Amino acid sequence: MICKVDDLREKQVVCVKNGSVIGAVSDVEFNTESGTITSLVIYGKHSFLGLFGKENDIIIPWSEIEVIGNETILVKTEKF
Repeated sequence: MICKVDDLREKQVVCVKNGSVIGAVSDVEFNTESGTITSLVIYGKHSFLGLFGKENDIIIPWSEIEVIGNETILVKTEKF
């Protein structure tokens, strides 16, 4: 399967270990030397009206990705 980075954005990320929805892909990190994607980034949620900051961003290493589907990405992470 060939896809663009833009195709990854907004896909739902689901943990295969417990079925929880982690969030939607907001960004990707990549290695400029090798030209490979190293991780997916899910931005932390803002607190009430954004007045109290936001949660930490969630970084999913590329090695933890199991399947990239049309609408979801399944990951095997220990974080959830």
